[in-house]
Amino acid sequence: MLWLDVPADGDRLVASTPLDVVEGIARDRDALTIVFEAFRDGRGFSLASVLRERGWTGRLTAAGDLLPDQARHLQRSGFDAVELPPGSDVADWTRMLGVFTTVYQPAVDKSIPAWRRRPAAGSEPGALTQAVPRDLEILAQALNVSLADADPLTVLQTVLDPALGLRTAVLSSFGAEAAVLLDHVGRVDPATPVLFLDTGQHFLQTLSYRKQLSETLGLSDVRIVTPDAGERAALDASDTLWRSDADACCDLRKVRPLARASVGFSALITGRKRHQAETRQALPIVEVLDGTLRINPLAAWGSEQLAKYAEDRGLPAHPLVEQGYASIGCWPCTRAVQPGENDRAGRWSGADKVECGIHLGRRVAA
Repeated sequence: MLWLDVPADGDRLVASTPLDVVEGIARDRDALTIVFEAFRDGRGFSLASVLRERGWTGRLTAAGDLLPDQARHLQRSGFDAVELPPGSDVADWTRMLGVFTTVYQPAVDKSIPAWRRRPAAGSEPGALTQAVPRDLEILAQALNVSLADADPLTVLQTVLDPALGLRTAVLSSFGAEAAVLLDHVGRVDPATPVLFLDTGQHFLQTLSYRKQLSETLGLSDVRIVTPDAGERAALDASDTLWRSDADACCDLRKVRPLARASVGFSALITGRKRHQAETRQALPIVEVLDGTLRINPLAAWGSEQLAKYAEDRGLPAHPLVEQGYASIGCWPCTRAVQPGENDRAGRWSGADKVECGIHLGRRVAA
């Protein structure tokens, strides 16, 4: 964090400026200053957090009515610098950065919340099979070594073992290949929570398939995660945001809801695979995203292996698969795949977009 005694370069926007205006200006700027008109007004923190979460990497300075007590929160919200109010003592601001070192919620910095660092009750510190190490990156590295050649069932048996101390959920779109992962989960523990992001724009076939597959596999804790009603009314009242800003639509309907729904979990199991797209070719079995483990048991499986497993297990297929849909998301942004295209070519076709954002955190691969 930089402490400035002169005004910073770049545009200056008051904290009450609407988010869409701030984002519009930020797109063409490499420096911005957000001016707090009152120290108790939290809108400046929110603007900073959203800009960082959506990928803006320019220099962000806080100015205005601020207190040294807010130094740590400014840093965690994504500010790089602070214009010190007249009469400020730099030592006071610097000291407040280190007064509190434990955090309880994820933010745009890399601090790991305390509840994600807590070992299992009664376990011995440092024992991989008995406790979660305080540093999840160490655990991810150890798991990647021990599970390098493991089959998906072994991966799931390992991470769902209560002795490991993880609080784990499955993230599923109930899409084209979802049955294979969910069948593996059901074989290990059908009571494992499954998070389904109901964006309000799914194909009706997907909603029917979710019910059918859940009942077939005996999944007893499928949780329907929806966008916040207030945010949806404010940002996409007409349900047409996908036309003008697909990234913002995904953020509203998937990224934000998942962030809320995953609080309390230290690991999320996903169905991502290396064969799906060029952006996933280096996908590890275990990775760390924003202080949470992401487990990818099927990372190494290809289309033929997935199809054979589904056939051998008699798993029902998504109704749209026979119509050429290889990867299925929301209806406005999904089309059938043509011969020779990769499985995810039908997602956001024609746009410079390959991911919805739920797997694009500040990734630390082990």
